[in-house]
Amino acid sequence: MAANPIPSRIVLMGVAGCGKSAVGAALAARLGATYLDGDYLHPPENIAKMSRGEPLTDEDRWPWLTLVGQRLTEPDDILILGCSALKRRYRDQIRDKAGAPVTFVHLSGTKHLITARMSARAGHFMPPSLIDSQFAVLEPPAADEKAITVDIDKPLEALVAAIATKLEETRT
Repeated sequence: MAANPIPSRIVLMGVAGCGKSAVGAALAARLGATYLDGDYLHPPENIAKMSRGEPLTDEDRWPWLTLVGQRLTEPDDILILGCSALKRRYRDQIRDKAGAPVTFVHLSGTKHLITARMSARAGHFMPPSLIDSQFAVLEPPAADEKAITVDIDKPLEALVAAIATKLEETRT
């Protein structure tokens, strides 16, 4: 059987409000992949903490990041998983637990754009008051990481097309 034309383990990363869920669903539909929102892997304690407007600590995140990485070991043809993965050591943890290559797609946007998006969305546990903490801990992927960075300030369809093209260029 021929190898997939694109990486089979993809993590959409970035601060809350960057569009991981919307991009993930649209990209999965385009690629015939499975999309999983990493928010569903958070323990209830983490969701409660964020709902109260309290940023997570590294200690809060480790069990969640372990679950994210472990989920990437399950046999899907192509799995796209949304996870903030804000720090390099978080991405390293995911890679380690996945036990196989993982391609990170950093959905990058300005604080102004993210704030506007967060303020407009309803029904999510993450309040806009945590935007500053998200940007404070964000470590964009370094040149030596297997990552793609895309600017989110474009229509969803154009963003998904750009990501699909870049994924095709990074065949594994």
